[in-house]
Parts: sequence; C-alpha cells; structure tokens
Amino acid sequence: MSARLFGSELLYADLDEASEELTEVVCLESDLQDGQMMEVEVGRHNVLLAKSEGVYSATGNQCTHYGAPLSRGVLSGHTVRCPWHGSCFNIWTGDLEEYPGMDCLPCHKVMDVESDTILLRRMEFFQENDIEVWLSKEATSMDAEEKTVTFNDGSVQSYDQLFISTGCRAKGLECPGKDLENVLMLETPEDARKIHAACMGARIIIVGTSFVGMEVASYMLDKATSITVIGSSEMPYQKTLGLEIGEVTMMMLSQKGVKFYMNDNVKEVHGNNGKSYFPLSLPLGVIPNAEFLQSTPIVMDSKNFVIVDKYMRTNVHDVFCGGDLATFPLTMANNKMVNIGHWQMAQAHGRIAALNMLKKPTELNSIPYYWTVLLGMNLRYTGYGEGYTDIIIKGRVEEQKFLAFYFKNDEVIAAASLNYDPAVSAVAERLATGNVITKKEAEYVAKPHPYLFTTLSLTHHCL
Repeated sequence: MSARLFGSELLYADLDEASEELTEVVCLESDLQDGQMMEVEVGRHNVLLAKSEGVYSATGNQCTHYGAPLSRGVLSGHTVRCPWHGSCFNIWTGDLEEYPGMDCLPCHKVMDVESDTILLRRMEFFQENDIEVWLSKEATSMDAEEKTVTFNDGSVQSYDQLFISTGCRAKGLECPGKDLENVLMLETPEDARKIHAACMGARIIIVGTSFVGMEVASYMLDKATSITVIGSSEMPYQKTLGLEIGEVTMMMLSQKGVKFYMNDNVKEVHGNNGKSYFPLSLPLGVIPNAEFLQSTPIVMDSKNFVIVDKYMRTNVHDVFCGGDLATFPLTMANNKMVNIGHWQMAQAHGRIAALNMLKKPTELNSIPYYWTVLLGMNLRYTGYGEGYTDIIIKGRVEEQKFLAFYFKNDEVIAAASLNYDPAVSAVAERLATGNVITKKEAEYVAKPHPYLFTTLSLTHHCL
C-alpha cells in the first residue's frame, strides 16, 4: 500500500488482493494541518491520515484491540492514543507503543509527487497522435534562410514552419556567495524536493516576492522554524497586483510569523565549508531562453523576448513564437505589447499559432487569468492592471475575503479576489465580450448584494 501527496491534493493508493492499484482523491493538502488527523475511505479500506512535524503518514484506522476508530482518539507528537481503551500507536511506523492493543497497525508509505505524475500530457498522448518528441536536446542555432535548426548533439532538423517556445529560466543571485551549497533555485520538481528537504526544521530566507516567492513562504509555514522574505519592491506582487493587495498578502503572512525586508537586495551570502548558514530559496524572476536566436534576423525587444503579432508570427516568414518567450499585443489593453508568464496564456498562444500555421487565420483575444494559493486560500486575478489609477475593494481584507477592481480612465481593466469565487471569472467573461465595466457599475457591485454574482454569471446588465 502507498499514499501520495499530489500538488494540492492528498491521494491514497492501495494494492488489493489482485495486485491492482486503486487511487482516489481524499482531501486537499490544506485540509490537514500539522497535528491533525482524519479518517478516509479508499475502496474497502479505512485509513488514518495524519500530519505531525510536517510529515504526512497513512496507517490503518482501527485499533488492534477492539477496532475503535483512531481518528477519534488523541494525537500527540507522532503517537495516536485510542479513544476507547488507551492503546497507543506510532503514526510514522505503525508500531504498538501501549497496550491493550494486540498488534501493530498496517503502515503505508507516503511518497513525494513523482515528475511523471504531473505531466500535462503523458507520452501515450503523443504516440497516439503521431507526434514525435525529442527530449534532452537543446537548440543551439537557427538558419532562417536554410530553414534549419541545429542542436547540441550536432543534429540538424529542417522545417517548413517553426514554432519557438523555449520559455525562460530562473534568474539567480549575482553576488559573492551565490554558489554556496544551500542557495537553491526553483525551476523543476526536483528543485522543489531539494528545497523541501533543506528547509525542514531550518531558518530559511526567501529572496523574491512574486507569486512563486509567496507560495514558497506559505508552503513552508509549518515546516521551517523561521521564514524571512527579502523583496526589491515596496510590497509583494506589486508589479502585478499593486500596492493594496500586496499589503494584504504581506499582512496575512506576517501574522503567521513571516518576517519581511522590502525595498532591499542581497549583497552577499555568508557560509561555512561551502554551505550557506541559512537555506535560501530564489524565485527572482526569469531570463529568456533566446541565446540561440541572437544571430538570426528574428526581432527581439530590449529584454530579449521575441516580438510577435496577434497571429503569433515573428518578423521572419514561417516562424512563430509563443509562451513565456513571447512579447505580444494584448487586445484588451489596446494592443499594448506585453509579456505574461502564465500557462493559461501560453496555452492560448499555442492554439492560435497552430491555427495560423494551418492557414486558418485567427487572432489572439484571450483575457489573462492567473491564480495562486496563499495559506490554503485561492487568490485569483484577471485582466491587465498595469498603469491603474484607482482601486475599489469589496469585502474586508482583514477577514481574508475580498474582491478588488482596478481602474484606468474610469473603466475596469483588471480584478483580483481572495475567497470570492466566482467573481473574477464573471469579470473575465465580461472583459472577454468587449463590454466595458464602468466605475459606477463596479461601485454598485462593491455594495452588499447577496445574490449579485449569481445574477452576474447569467447577464451582463447587473455589472
């Protein structure tokens, strides 16, 4: 038997008598806080899930003396005491530690998420659709005249049409001590596992206050002994969500003991024997993977992002680009050239590029939509709020439930919410139809109306 922690979901997998694996979603990760336990059913098995000292465990839920449900007992450290007759069991090993229990508990291994379980598409999909996939290959150069791409293994591939989506890589520190052992970058699932292991029970520093930085801080609350966040802006999320929402999120994490040092930068990292004194996690921004395009005629902006039009075309015939690498005209922002590093927009880029490569002219009209999880709560954002001049907030931020409207020229250009679903989706739908949301309408929404968003999802008139 085994149990798996998968993203924000806790999954339990069991091998039955026929040696067939059974996997079911049993709860959200946020449903199980440190020092808590719960009973779950997986197939015909009754399982006790528990979390102690940041470690998840899965054991049998029936006391081996008289079958009492241990989930109704008392959890102290890593020991659970039976509610009926006082038997004690180790939740990490299943060992019997106090009688009258007769036997140990069945104990099931909890695993970290494996990389192949979070793939958006499994290899079978590509095989079934006759898509050839080459892994562990890096493009080193491109010849636009010959229509070829050269790779790091010396191989050369010809193309009729080319879609470039090499994305970006994480930006690291540029200061003395940046190469010390405990200075950790976050790019891959393997990086996440290293950060988790290094930060358990440690005093940690997080450099960067973007979505990723705040997610790491939130995740580490019950794992690290202290958390310090260093940011170069005045508030977290400032570039995307603005000062007001940044202040709310900083307050929420500060109340949990996170220390913030804003408008600051790391000048040097100190350590001993090649290892920094504190584990550092670095979500510092990104660098475009565009070096192989430097000697090509493809036009890039000052930050080396590739410039495309509404059809995802570069300035070079038959060459398209999308995803985090692309700077593109955003329709809802009067065709302002923007770069948005989120997978919703990257997916839209791929679809639009594919249609145009198939000679089916289609323009990009998607509305940006982001999301993140903070302290187990959903923070959502839609639109493009850069340059906003005013903001209206519905709800009370101290209650950690609000909806914010961002304005420019008395029109809503973006919205953000915390625990206020489906408000942001309703705003995104309105923006997608091209219908303007005026400040007067938004102010009306900001007043208490218990049935407003039920109606809002059905009609445009009440917004």
